[in-house]
Amino acid sequence: MRLGLPYDVRPEPGLPLPAHWQQRLAATGPGTDGIGGGPRLLEAACGYWARRGLPCDAGHVLAGPGAEALLLALLAAADGDPVLARPAPAWQAPVARLLGRRVHTAPTPPEGGGVPDPFALLETVRRARAAGSDPRLLVLSAADDPTGTVTAPELLHETCEAAAEAGLLIVSDETYSDTLHHHDTVLLSPAEMLPDHTVVLTDLAATLVPASAPAALVRFPGTAHGTAWRERTIGILTVLRAVLPAPVAAATAYVLTEPPEVTDRTAAANRLHARTAAAAFRAITGAGATCRPPRAGFQLYPTLPAAGLNAAELEERLTAALGRPVLGGHRFGDDPAEPRVRISTGVLHGATDAEREAALTAADPLTVPHVAAALAALAEAVSGHADPGATGAGPASGTASGAVGESADTGSRQRGA
Repeated sequence: MRLGLPYDVRPEPGLPLPAHWQQRLAATGPGTDGIGGGPRLLEAACGYWARRGLPCDAGHVLAGPGAEALLLALLAAADGDPVLARPAPAWQAPVARLLGRRVHTAPTPPEGGGVPDPFALLETVRRARAAGSDPRLLVLSAADDPTGTVTAPELLHETCEAAAEAGLLIVSDETYSDTLHHHDTVLLSPAEMLPDHTVVLTDLAATLVPASAPAALVRFPGTAHGTAWRERTIGILTVLRAVLPAPVAAATAYVLTEPPEVTDRTAAANRLHARTAAAAFRAITGAGATCRPPRAGFQLYPTLPAAGLNAAELEERLTAALGRPVLGGHRFGDDPAEPRVRISTGVLHGATDAEREAALTAADPLTVPHVAAALAALAEAVSGHADPGATGAGPASGTASGAVGESADTGSRQRGA
């Protein structure tokens, strides 16, 4: 049976709905928050970013119902075409194309996704402009969907320098920046490198809010240009009526303050993601797939070189075998001929809130029966479409061995040069 693809192409975190979210949601009456977020929500957002080394004031922050709505408004409020990494999150290019913008893509280096190779970026921009296009923005993700990798600070710095040389503004999608699997992973934001030229976008569904109540934030540069861009973006959100319901805004403002019950849950979720992603990595590479080791998020991006299938065919086969959507690399702008897919590891946690809670609270989630069964089913599905003689580790095999081992306590975000 061929399953229809969901409207939401993001990876599934597979977490139960937290009690604190339900309580805050129920405590607020009907209505809507202000366009771009009310004062309480924006103040909480400023605190959220200040704790991550990106201080700001409420006049340079906006909130909206999901990253798609905010990126649409950002692009509509800016001139020129976007440049995306290849591969890139599956939702980004369709948003740009809704506006009639030409989407340009620049390949990422072998060791990871989300951030284009700097030389490839410059060449992509040069060719686009020579052909009469007008690329003005670079959309990147240092902690990446679909690959689950984290870009090294050195490469990120080089790509930011290339973007500045090419005259590109940067939109940094930092949705997965709080989902690092290991404390020793160093993750930087382009806003730390080019603060006057970087807008930061984050969808809170990866960590703080449930996917059923989409909420996202955007942080603008503290410059006259940033202020003007924010005002134009508010105008677009107003036309779209892209506003958060009052209960969602109130609950989001609460979780953004990150009290202990929220931070404890985030840390527990990241420990779970690290354990199940590492186990899934071992399962699929042991079954013959090649894959970059996961460093963040709840997704893997394996290649099955012996499958004899293209991305769309492999997507269909694995979707049928696993009984849930598995997206082919072509949906992320990757080469359609390559047998590559994204596998969400959150679905291994269970199909109900009770099963997911059991995985979240278990001392060793890999021993929970339904998690172990899901891992075995994943290995079996992959083994039917991969080369059992393959070495397993993909282009990123030179990364730290801890990336695929058992995880210690996780959830922090290191900063360094």
